[in-house]
Parts: sequence; C-alpha cells; structure tokens
Amino acid sequence: MLSLVSLCAKEVVSDHSSSPGWLQWVPRELYRPLLEAAFASCRPLAVGELVQRWPERTLRVGGRRKQGQTAPNRLCIQALLLAVVRGLSDRRCSLQILDLCGLQGDEGGMGDPMGGWSLTVALCTMVVQARAGAQRSQRKEGEWERKRFSALERDRDIKRERGQRKRGQELNGDETSNDREKIGSSGLVSEEDLSKGVRRRMEMRKKQEKAMTGSEGNKIETDEKEADNEVLVHVRADLFVNARSWERVRVALSTSGPLKLQCRYLRVEEISVSSIRTLLDLLPRRGLLGIDVRYSSLGVAGLAELLPLLSTFPALKSLRLHYCNLDFRRDHVGQEEALRDLSRGLTHLQELRRLSLTALRLPGQLRVLLSSLPQPLEILELPYLSLSPADLAYLSCSHHASTLQQLDLSENRLDVNTLPSICRLLSQASSSLQHLSLSGCGLTDGLLGLLLPSVGGCWALKSLALALNPLSMTGLMDLVRMAVRMRSLRQLLYPNPLEDYQPGLPDLPSSAQLLDWPLDEATDINLTSSQLNRVLIDSGRSDLFLTCDLLNYDKDLVD
Repeated sequence: MLSLVSLCAKEVVSDHSSSPGWLQWVPRELYRPLLEAAFASCRPLAVGELVQRWPERTLRVGGRRKQGQTAPNRLCIQALLLAVVRGLSDRRCSLQILDLCGLQGDEGGMGDPMGGWSLTVALCTMVVQARAGAQRSQRKEGEWERKRFSALERDRDIKRERGQRKRGQELNGDETSNDREKIGSSGLVSEEDLSKGVRRRMEMRKKQEKAMTGSEGNKIETDEKEADNEVLVHVRADLFVNARSWERVRVALSTSGPLKLQCRYLRVEEISVSSIRTLLDLLPRRGLLGIDVRYSSLGVAGLAELLPLLSTFPALKSLRLHYCNLDFRRDHVGQEEALRDLSRGLTHLQELRRLSLTALRLPGQLRVLLSSLPQPLEILELPYLSLSPADLAYLSCSHHASTLQQLDLSENRLDVNTLPSICRLLSQASSSLQHLSLSGCGLTDGLLGLLLPSVGGCWALKSLALALNPLSMTGLMDLVRMAVRMRSLRQLLYPNPLEDYQPGLPDLPSSAQLLDWPLDEATDINLTSSQLNRVLIDSGRSDLFLTCDLLNYDKDLVD
C-alpha cells in the first residue's frame, strides 16, 4: 500500500516539463520520496535533477529489495551518475557520500536493470571523467590567475612610472621624501598582494620535499591524506571485475580526484593472481567486507599468496572461492608446504564469518582449513567438495558447528557411514541453523527417514533445500509432513518424485541424471503439487512455501 506522500511524489515526477516550477521550492525532506518515485516510474531526467541538487551529505540507492521489487532501470542509474559529476560544481549539492551497494541487478532482467559488470564500468568511467573535469577547471583557474597577475603587474609598472615622473618634478626635499614614502608604501602593498600565490606554491613545494626526505611510511600517509583532501564525494559500491574490465578498474582506483571509489564486496572472475593482488593493493583498507573469486586458476599456492594480503583488511567477513582449481594431491611436489602456508594464512583472518568453497577438490583437508580460523563461522558453503567421512566427522565436532546459521553441503554424496556425522552436526546447530541445503546428496527414502528427526530438531530453520534427491512419492510425503510441524520453516525446495520421471531411470540415479532425465508427460505433475498442498491446508500452514523450481529458488527471500 503506497502512502499519500508516495502517490503525490509519483504524480509530481511524472511531468518533467513542470520541474522548473517545483524544484526550487521542494523542502529537503521530500527529496527522498521524489527520488524513489522517479526510480519506480523510470524518470531519468527527474533522477538527474534531484541528485544534482541533493541537499543531504549521504545518498543511499540500492540495498536489499523486497519480493517482487525490481532493480532500478539502467537509464536512471546512468542519469544518477552523470548528476553526481555535475553536482561537484553545483553549490546547491551537499552530497559527500554516495552508497550504491547492492544496486546491481541481473543483466537482461525485468525493467532493463544494470548488472554488476556494467555498473562497475560505469562507476569507473564516472571517476575518470570527474578527474578530467577537475583538471579542466584547474587549468581555467590557473589561466584566470595568470591574467590577474599580469594585470596587477601592469598596474604596478604604471604607478612606478607615475611616481618617478612626480619625483622629478618636485623641488621641495621634504615633500619629495613624503611622496616617496607614500609611493613606496603603496608599492609594498601591491607586492604583498602579488606574492600570496607565490608563497603558497613555495610552502607546498617545501612540504613535498619534506615528505620525500622522510621515511617511506610517513610519505605514504602524507600522500593518502593529500589525496583525501582532494575528495569531494566518496562512492561506495560492490565491484565486479573480470579480464575485460580490469584495466578500467585499476585506473579508477589509482586516480586521485574529486570522486574516490570504495568497495564493499569485490567479485573477480577469470583473472590471474597477480591481477588480484594489484586490485587488493589499490583498494582502501577499511570497508571491504568480502571477496568472491570465481573461475580463476589460483591453485593452493596462489591462494596462500593472497591470504596475507587479505589479512590487511580488518573488516573482511566473507571469503568465497568458486571453481578456483584448488586440486590438492599429495603426490605433487610442494603441495604439503603450500597447504601449510594456506593454513597459516587463514589464521590471520580475524573477522571471517563466511567461507564458501565450491568444487575445490580438497578431500580429507577440511580439518586443516577450518581449524585454522580463529573465530567460529556463521555461514559455511561446501558444495561439490567431495567431502570424506573424516571431513564430516570433524565438522560435526568443530568449534563452528554450534554457531552455523547457513550450511550448504549440496552435491556431497551421503550414505549410512556419513549420516551419523550429519545428524550430530544438525544437533549441534539446532538452535542457530536457519538455512540448510542438502540438494543432490543421494538421499533415498531410507536415508531421509533416518535424517528427518535431526532436521526436525532445528527449531530455527527457515529454508530447507532437498532438490535432486531420489525420493519416491512416499518419501516426499513424509518430508512435507515433517516440514509442516516446523513452525519456523518458510520455504521447502523438494525434489520431483521418481514416479514423475519417464521410465528407464536407474534405481539409484545421480543428481546429474535426475537433472537431465525428462519428466513423464503422461503423468499429471500438478497432481503431486495438489497432494502436497493438501497437507499444507490440513495443517493450517499457509505461511510455508513449497516449490520444486530449482532455478528460481532463493533462500534469501525469507529473511
């Protein structure tokens, strides 16, 4: 339900031709509702005019969106960025902090949103353009100063000539001396005015020479302070860097000017270890909360090389590594030493609360990795990791078990030997666990029956994902009957029962086979959904959402 202010704001921004009439009279309290209405109605011209006159120190656009709410339109975001640059020279603009964290949407999504890569490139372009504009303004000011200095010099020469002519005409000594004092005093005043700019340049040059002769650490601190003195607006955003955008991001981060780019979450794809090191060296040390590395051939040695640099970011809470080729094999020379270096590097990540390792092929090494972390994790994602029974046994007894809020063990095959460790782990995390994913773990009806009591004991659980497990309709009904008794549960991602697939499926199919095998068109799939929904209705659980749509499932919607 829209408020009266929102409805009025939507009407006001709908007619751009009327903006000259109301912009100068809008109180600062209404800028935010008007900007939100401009974004919602896709009015880029209104967005630009409001941002260019933004009356507050901080502007936040983005953040977590509500269910059904789309990301801002690409044109509106471009208008916002252009307006920020124009606002640098607009006295009506008070903006000092621009927070765009979470603004990016999905490329090609509804409403033509701007994706993470496009937004990163646009931000870097904005920073470079602002620097170029500042340099042009400085050149204009310098030219104006030179013209003013030349005019003052001409005036001084004219006054000096007049004084000399007057002294030659005077015969009285006393009068001549008095005139000389007057002329001299007037000449001294002019020289003081003229020397102000020269003095300032000399003082700045002395400071620079002093910084150069000082220690290297003091020089770096001095450079950072001088660079911050030039900054008018700090821009905070999530950055997405790959091989195509790396050079632009490097230039923007190394550019000093009126806009300074800061990063909350850094996502890098398909770039080398040396390029990642360069980016981390350029980022401000405070403010980086997480780094996400994908499809980069780091190797164990490469990750061990990056970890000491990551430890210099005091607020780093999240480390995500997806398909980074961390293939540990004992028969490879140097792997044992590299793994020890990796373990030592992890000990310095004092604030790490989220660790995500996808398809890294480190079987049997979970103890080495997790035991090194000084603080217990809250989010642990280990899909496609080929976890061994020893890994799961350690995890169930580790100092992380009782604090886990999210746990993803998808695509790690479970059996009767590993199930006791999983049950013990769920028992340890029963009071904290909110999101659990066991998709593609090979859970049959019998294994699920042994696991359900432990899952049902997680009284804080909000979402449960069990897709791509070979369950029959009987096992699926047992799962739903257990789910409706969990009062905290809001989402259940269930697998299609084996009866819904075409004939020919193996007795114990893998998750890949279940994903690729076609469903039987002769079977009424809606019948399965109707039976499950009947259980919901009978139990009065209208707040529990059941789905088998793996692609569109989003556990974050329940938060």
